[in-house]
Amino acid sequence: MSDVTYYVALPFVFSDDGVAAGEAAECLSANAAAMRAEALSRKPGHAGAIAFSRTGDPSSGDFSDAKLIRKFGDVPDDLSTL
Repeated sequence: MSDVTYYVALPFVFSDDGVAAGEAAECLSANAAAMRAEALSRKPGHAGAIAFSRTGDPSSGDFSDAKLIRKFGDVPDDLSTL
């Protein structure tokens, strides 16, 4: 199977430990992910949000590291766990 690129908007919400990742939303394009992330970053209770992409083979589960598209608000500097 060929590689597929997923575009994702991921909010960060306030928690007892600072901020935590919220529920990710898959989007159709990099632009759509950036627009969704910006909207999510403005919701009450949200510290910020990011838009990122990952490319890989869904059948094997082998994906490259996430590539940041845009960042909004207060999000962690270390995004290596995405």
